[in-house]
Amino acid sequence: MRDAPVRQGALREHNLGLVLRQVASAPRPPSRADIAAATGLTRATVSALVDDLITGRLLAEVGPAPRAGAGRPAAGLVLAANGPAGLGLEINIDYLAACVVDLAGAVRHHRVRRADQRPRRLDEVLGELAGLAAMARADAEREGVEVAGAAVAVPGLVDASGLVRLAPNLGWRDVDVSDGLGLEGLAVTVDNEANLAALGELHAGPPGPASFLYVSGEIGIGAGIVLNGALYRGARGWSGELGHVAVRPDGPTCRCGARGCLEQYAGQEGILRAAGAADTDELMRRAEAGDAATREALTNAGTALGVAVAGVVNVLDLDTVVLGGVYAPLSRWLCPAVEVEVERRVLTAAWSPVVVRRSLLGADAASVGAAGAVVREIRDHPARWLARAVTEAGHQP
Repeated sequence: MRDAPVRQGALREHNLGLVLRQVASAPRPPSRADIAAATGLTRATVSALVDDLITGRLLAEVGPAPRAGAGRPAAGLVLAANGPAGLGLEINIDYLAACVVDLAGAVRHHRVRRADQRPRRLDEVLGELAGLAAMARADAEREGVEVAGAAVAVPGLVDASGLVRLAPNLGWRDVDVSDGLGLEGLAVTVDNEANLAALGELHAGPPGPASFLYVSGEIGIGAGIVLNGALYRGARGWSGELGHVAVRPDGPTCRCGARGCLEQYAGQEGILRAAGAADTDELMRRAEAGDAATREALTNAGTALGVAVAGVVNVLDLDTVVLGGVYAPLSRWLCPAVEVEVERRVLTAAWSPVVVRRSLLGADAASVGAAGAVVREIRDHPARWLARAVTEAGHQP
């Protein structure tokens, strides 16, 4: 169904978003006339909305759009490259990351700082992440891009208010990450890292499946579940703890207190331990060189992962599984074993195959997805950004 204009109520707010989304989704820069034809709005209304969006640095004009008929060619419209941008921050067990994504979805800054966060105090972790955020904002400003908001990806259970209720691998309980970061002047949201990565994957590249399971493999294992184009969070917002699904009930004790969790067999540390590798770089080198012990460790991890994934696919009737995090660069060795278990265990696999593939965003999906969530909020609700721009400028655009 076409995204239709609203004739009553919050007319301007809705139609600003309608016009902006039309430009964002167009295969080529549309003209004002093109937008009017596509949306059903009058040309005068479209022209006024476009002028506001250009003044607010959300749209920019480019060379005349191609046209087949007679008459003067009209200027095309694109998302402004120097408009507001999103800041994505990621806290993971063995690294911190910061990323800036502009309104058009281009990554303008990305930096990763690797270190084990588990021995560190909470204030040390948040202080270093705040430093990465400051560098990202400074880099963006030098390019003429203003960071409009931030989203933080965390490997744990995050409630609707943004409070990290539990991050077992970090030893965190009831942590207010946004307050601890102290990002002055920025609205900050906090979410589970696999959820933000799944949302990033949903909006990456050309339109793909509307329903899929995104599996984030790091030291812990999380999952983001996308159903019909929307993130499924569960009754309390804590869905996706795939790493704590038991694949062997008599297996070793996990950090969560249960036995035989998937994390023990297919988590990053479990794979490294089984392969006898010091880090993922060494693991990759050995796998590429054909080392038998490394290949066996990856196959066994893929088998355990496939058992857990098949259960989720059976319950939710999904046709796509996306491997992200450290699983992305390891996917060529993990995917075959995952596919074997999925084919063996999913009831419908014989006539409706399940696709298992690498993440389009690779290992950076969580931080890029976090920044993208900020950008999408602006694109969905541009009137809020314009109201803020008016307040800061002290005049009506």
